[in-house]
Amino acid sequence: MPYATSIACFLAGMFLGSCATLPSPTRGHFVSDSQRAFPFPVSTRTLPNGLKAFVVPFDSPGLVAYYSVVRAGSRNEVEPGKSGFAHFFEHMMFRGTARFPTEKYNAEIKRMGADSNAFTSDDMTVYHLLANKDALATIVDIESDRFQHLEYAESEFQKEAKAVLGEYNKGASDPMQSLVEALYNHAFQVHSYKHTTLGFLRDIENMPNEFAYSRQFFDRYYRPDNVMILVVGDVVPDQVFPLIDKHYGQWKIGPARPPIPIEPPQTQERRVEVKWQDEGLVTLLSGYHVSAFSIATVDSVSLEILGELLFSDRGRLHQKLVLDEQKVESLDGGGERHVDPNLFHVIVRVKQGKDLPYVEAAIDAEIVRVAKEGTDEKTLGEIRSHLRYAFASHLSTADNVALMGAEFLALTGDMGAIDTYFQRLEQITTGDIKRVAQTYLLPRNRTTAILLPEAP
Repeated sequence: MPYATSIACFLAGMFLGSCATLPSPTRGHFVSDSQRAFPFPVSTRTLPNGLKAFVVPFDSPGLVAYYSVVRAGSRNEVEPGKSGFAHFFEHMMFRGTARFPTEKYNAEIKRMGADSNAFTSDDMTVYHLLANKDALATIVDIESDRFQHLEYAESEFQKEAKAVLGEYNKGASDPMQSLVEALYNHAFQVHSYKHTTLGFLRDIENMPNEFAYSRQFFDRYYRPDNVMILVVGDVVPDQVFPLIDKHYGQWKIGPARPPIPIEPPQTQERRVEVKWQDEGLVTLLSGYHVSAFSIATVDSVSLEILGELLFSDRGRLHQKLVLDEQKVESLDGGGERHVDPNLFHVIVRVKQGKDLPYVEAAIDAEIVRVAKEGTDEKTLGEIRSHLRYAFASHLSTADNVALMGAEFLALTGDMGAIDTYFQRLEQITTGDIKRVAQTYLLPRNRTTAILLPEAP
């Protein structure tokens, strides 16, 4: 995947009225251009209740990927003491409805030979199925049903809440989970990015007592104007949209959603140490506050190029610290795509703790150099080509195409954002690289968490 997606996965893996009065859905539009970064035709339809549906015919004979993109992640957990619920519903959505209880839902998935799963991040929760195209009508039926009519008793809620706690505790054996938690907890003061997707431990432990709030969270965010359907594969749009209209058309818009707190600018560097009672390498994880993902400017793309320039295997830092001096076991960095301003990461594992100050100084010096000198046109062109190729190489299956599309839908609500993003890539100059380095990669804008292993 593109770097922004891979670093996110790395950190996480460490880490309306009555139907009778509704007018007809808006007519879809069709775009296709083989020269675009996303070279597939896209048909769109918006229902009167706000639900958006996107259909992408793709050469995958007999197969269809069905993605339900909920624009709600841990970012939307704004009330104190209520973190972790976006991820929690990734679990609860498989608990069933009156029409399709858990056993019946699972039996239908098995009968279709489908692969059904879900994932949660800071900005989205995505439910996805891959199945034979002949099962599409059944897929639309069972997926629309659980989104509109999810049912669970308090006992089932408490059981799943304990399973979420078990998932957290399992991850707690990895020191990277503690390091990432420390970074975000110190980097953000008021914004809900302060907690990770799993949530604060204290909130997860209290989750079994929050049955009433769980229903409120579902009522807020699992609504048609906050969900998008993406269908990719061996499909015909004119056959898909009537199914969407039939099964989602009566879904009603819900209550207003609370605003997300705005993080104030950081004015001085923050540092935190994480002690770990085990052997291992000293690890530094830094985060610089950067702007939200946007296709309106070149900043997001410039930061992605800056990450490649500073931290790829071809870069000076890798040559110096990893290969020549061999003081560092691994070095990586770059930005993630987020709805709101988030962090540009630097992560480095130092072979000997005594070398950490030297390594930090070397990284700072290289950032200062790039901010002053930028890069040459040849290197910039090579990075552009690499990023385009990396993206294109993952558009080989219907499932991968849907996965890429889901990210951009969650961020922007528009599949066309993919092409615009890569158009921005071609516009980047070395001046843009210098400007974003000078603007964002400043010590006062940085939070650093350091993992210090302490062998028994």
